Amino acid sequence: MTSTRQDAAIDDAAATAFFEKNGEQATALPPVAVVIAAYNEEGVVGSVVDALPNKLCGLATAAIVVSDGSKDGTVAEASAHGALVCDVPVNRGQGAALRLGYRLAREGGAQYIVTTDADGQYNPAEMDAVLGPVVAGQADFATGSRKLGSQETNDPVRRLGTWVFAVSISLLTGQRITDSSFGLRAMRAEVTGAVRLEQPQYQSSELLIAVLTHGFQVVEVPATIHKRKVGESKKGHNAIYGLKYAGVVFGTWWRERQRRAPGSGRAFSSRPGRRSGERSAPLPAQADEPFPPDAEPAGANGSEATTPSPVD
Repeated sequence: MTSTRQDAAIDDAAATAFFEKNGEQATALPPVAVVIAAYNEEGVVGSVVDALPNKLCGLATAAIVVSDGSKDGTVAEASAHGALVCDVPVNRGQGAALRLGYRLAREGGAQYIVTTDADGQYNPAEMDAVLGPVVAGQADFATGSRKLGSQETNDPVRRLGTWVFAVSISLLTGQRITDSSFGLRAMRAEVTGAVRLEQPQYQSSELLIAVLTHGFQVVEVPATIHKRKVGESKKGHNAIYGLKYAGVVFGTWWRERQRRAPGSGRAFSSRPGRRSGERSAPLPAQADEPFPPDAEPAGANGSEATTPSPVD
């Protein structure tokens, strides 16, 4: 495990090499950057890059692949298929790779960031629906949800874990979340620079909790997670994964709780158009039960984003 100082040095060196190698393509990015963290994904990352839309919500896109210490042909394959590749020589974890990818997107001038995984489990056709609420100004951060959409995985332990962590985060943050670990997400680029991200792995919950506790508007969108077709999952055994993920959830919540000023309530949002110090508008109150039944997911051609509801 690397120290904070070592992480910063690795990030700086990798970012410098990335911008020097890719030139204006990296320093003048189109409005949407699709960031992908990859570790030894030769044989699949090329097809993932090929499937990315050239435009999302009518805006041009660019793919940034951060290779997290890959020892196979991931870098060459991603580059050959048109991605801008940042080759990090050290394997630190998906969280560290995505954090670096967010930085490259911001510094390259992207307005919006979309994330997807390098293993092909997420449907690129659903990216428009996930990014849509952010581009429309209805949210700062949008995430897909298998609970509102669908999933092909049949592992009962993973399904239970998804539910347990969603309920836990809902109770801790006061906003109802149905899926805390979905890899297909979209956000305004500056949001990633306004929150603290330090987890090298199991980072999806850290990002989500940080965004919620900072007062940014979050929505969930029905989406699908498919079975992995090539290679093996890097998440490890269910029990180990669950314990580490739980540590990140509660550790991040405690960290963000300590960062709030006493008596300040919700953190202020930095959304454009809000005056400094203006609080986010309260969301509609829910019925008496803390987790009312989910609405039926909308059809694939007309899915609507769902704003996480306050937990009573």
